[in-house]
Amino acid sequence: MNDTIVKPMVPFISDTDHYLFKEGKHFRLYEKLGARLMTVNGESGVYFAVWAPNAKSVCVVGNFNQWQRNANPLSCSSQGSGIWEGFIPGLAKGEVYKYLITSSVGFYQVEKQDPFASFNEVAPHFGSIVWDLDYQWKDTQWMKERHKKNALDAPFSIYEMHIGSWKRVPGEKHRPLTYLELAVELPKYLTEMGYTHVEFLPVMEYPFYGSWGYQTLGYFSPTSRFGTPQDFMHLVDSLHQAGIGVILDWVPSHFPTDGHGLVYFDGTHLFEHADPRKGYHPDWKSSIFNYGRHEIREFLISSAMFWLDKYHADGLRVDGVASMLYLDYSRGDGWIPNQYGGRENLEAIHFLKTLNETIYANFPDTQMIAEESTAWSGVSRPTHTGGLGFGMKWNMGWMHDTLVYMSKDPVYRKYHHNELTFSFLYTFSENFLMSLSHDEVTHGKGSLAGKMPGDQWQKLANLRLLLGYMYAHPGKKLHFMGSEFAQWAEWNFEHSIEWHLLQYAPHQGVQKWVKDLNHYYRQEPALYERDFSSDGFEYVDFSDYQKSIISFLRKSADQKSLILAVCNFTPMTWKNYTIGIPYEGYWQEVLNSDAAVYGGSNQGNQGGQESLAKPSHGKPFSLSLTIPPLGILFLKKDLTLDPILSVEKEDKSLDVI
Repeated sequence: MNDTIVKPMVPFISDTDHYLFKEGKHFRLYEKLGARLMTVNGESGVYFAVWAPNAKSVCVVGNFNQWQRNANPLSCSSQGSGIWEGFIPGLAKGEVYKYLITSSVGFYQVEKQDPFASFNEVAPHFGSIVWDLDYQWKDTQWMKERHKKNALDAPFSIYEMHIGSWKRVPGEKHRPLTYLELAVELPKYLTEMGYTHVEFLPVMEYPFYGSWGYQTLGYFSPTSRFGTPQDFMHLVDSLHQAGIGVILDWVPSHFPTDGHGLVYFDGTHLFEHADPRKGYHPDWKSSIFNYGRHEIREFLISSAMFWLDKYHADGLRVDGVASMLYLDYSRGDGWIPNQYGGRENLEAIHFLKTLNETIYANFPDTQMIAEESTAWSGVSRPTHTGGLGFGMKWNMGWMHDTLVYMSKDPVYRKYHHNELTFSFLYTFSENFLMSLSHDEVTHGKGSLAGKMPGDQWQKLANLRLLLGYMYAHPGKKLHFMGSEFAQWAEWNFEHSIEWHLLQYAPHQGVQKWVKDLNHYYRQEPALYERDFSSDGFEYVDFSDYQKSIISFLRKSADQKSLILAVCNFTPMTWKNYTIGIPYEGYWQEVLNSDAAVYGGSNQGNQGGQESLAKPSHGKPFSLSLTIPPLGILFLKKDLTLDPILSVEKEDKSLDVI
């Protein structure tokens, strides 16, 4: 092996690249940094580039040079950017390498994983692997039309899943499915179940499997636990060809302190903030990025761009936004106020705004979704109006209040009615995504089914009611794998979800309920077109706390289709229950969670009811309904089928009560 560096005749990293990098405006660093297969002066090899401004020397080590420490040194750019680069001839795809960094500060010397590696060894090994990202995509039709699929007025029914524990192979020591195996099974399942999108817990390379991917180190590489980069591309491609959008969890809020990673990268606090009051996360025992450095903002924004660009991801769910926004997050008295004496992290706020502006400028047909658990105002509002610029925000307030309410014995629910209805007071203040995520079924919290009170029948009826209520409530939808068939056990990342339960009729019933919810939700514009506007919603009655019944209307954009949702949170069947409605005629019962086919007691309204000329709840007409126990009814009025009502509608507004 030639142990000298051959510099290209024309540097791969141009003067413009160096200039943009130093200015904090280079958001496609993945096209320049890392290891890149190329030919220079007729010789094939690999071009390496890494940012280490406080290094005295940087060498590339690997099997190709018997891990000799000084065999292949890189050269530091004369542009003052702190980028070390060089070309090693003779190297090929699949070569394992590390950077040996000797700091100019103290006596620090360490082998580091490449921050921009496209592929890495399977943990606990941490070598980076020379790789390409060549792939022949077949999702042209999806990419052409995804602006419609990802629009804010489109249906979003998201299946959140952890790749390593969705399904395992019993005959092979219960190993997880590979990306290629998932590419066969997952699109079929999601299509059959009617989901519009899948959201993967982080696939970016991570050293500790027990972190579920939330302790990320490989910000530009999918985890090698399940296959190659091309294998993961094929999974995304297969989902797109099946009409399923792909959302990736992405973690810019912190990173692990493993010595081979980003921490103390060149002998200084390069990626992390030097002051532990801003640079160390007490909850996760991890490092926090220094958002005040423009190079760190470039690194993170380049990572976000990378997954949307090279892997055709349809959106990113940004983890831990609340921890980024507040300087005192989980810190008690050990925090530093900002320059104005406040608790807001101004540098992180600037980063998040720049992130969202950059993503939407380059990929306007994708979605940026915030996991933000506080009352911060304007998370999903444009930056030019003072917002953070996200497209959507998880509604964690609704999740918390609703699960607290649902966990109560129904006899006590009337005393907690406000916890059920409170979300409607703020539901249009943000573009909310209703989430029943992995966080609610782990760390001793039990499964969704396990949270429900009562005997087995009541638990599953409560779960069907909860899921139906979520689909009726304004906002996009997300729930975690296993809840669609009422898994009993708390989620365990080391085991498959409980597919064996589907041999039992009650669990088949819950799964069919979710399937029918998804398919009907997707075909009914009243349930998704105006999720973020009060024009698409109308109260009917939230006052019957004694019977724990609420009712409300959802409306399509043209207001010619109305869905009446009626929820009964007690195990009582209520006969001849009066509900006010704005239009006379026949209201079709399109979904009933208590139907026998779902495992219910089959109480209902024989497919629908004719209206009565009896005003109620401030409406000119009413229905006299049978309200099933622990059940939800969806009743539809289609004004396009009644030309008289349709004409009347032109002159009559549906005011919010």
